[in-house]
Amino acid sequence: MSASKPNTDGIAVIGLGRFGSRLAESLSALGHEVLAIDRDSRRVQKWSALLDQVAQADSTDDQALRQLGVADLNRVVVAIGASLESSVLTVLALVELGVPQIWARATSTQHSKILSAVGAQHVIFPEKETGERMAHLIASRMLDFMEFGDAFAIAKMHVPAPVAGHRVSEQQLLDRYGIRIIGIKRPAEQRYRYVSDSLLLGPDDIVIVEGTIDQVQAFASLT
Repeated sequence: MSASKPNTDGIAVIGLGRFGSRLAESLSALGHEVLAIDRDSRRVQKWSALLDQVAQADSTDDQALRQLGVADLNRVVVAIGASLESSVLTVLALVELGVPQIWARATSTQHSKILSAVGAQHVIFPEKETGERMAHLIASRMLDFMEFGDAFAIAKMHVPAPVAGHRVSEQQLLDRYGIRIIGIKRPAEQRYRYVSDSLLLGPDDIVIVEGTIDQVQAFASLT
């Protein structure tokens, strides 16, 4: 299947190995438009029937990426694991295109340092992560995310803008958003602490939130 130009809310996943393909599936399941890219025609053929947009291309070629519309995306994930050179050159190509958020898979500490040095803002170690968990982090403003049984989750995030400047009212948050803030860390503080209903939330505070997956995701997306 050839890829059409995605909108600016779309997410590209480059590399359809085990981790990349699972990540692309998870992002798609969350309702995001995913552009999947791989240079291997067999992988492209396999996933073209399962994902909306799949393209065969050399991801180290910034012009090829531009033609696919990658330059218009806000978030791109480099899930290449087999070739350190291709991984690094792909990140460099994305930097050249001006992609704002680049997530890149690392296979070692040295690889991680190189990816960060050339412009990747977020480095992923798939051995420590699941595609589903990373999908939630990439597709939202959450800083960390942990899913439990029965669709329950706990997440770390900056205080959403509509809530900043208001006091924590446990009942109000439950009634309006269905979530509960259970911890907070101020910019000048080193440790998290429990919150009280009278605590005033600041725009630079980081909070720990619990609720259903959908409720936590929606709360993190408030603008």
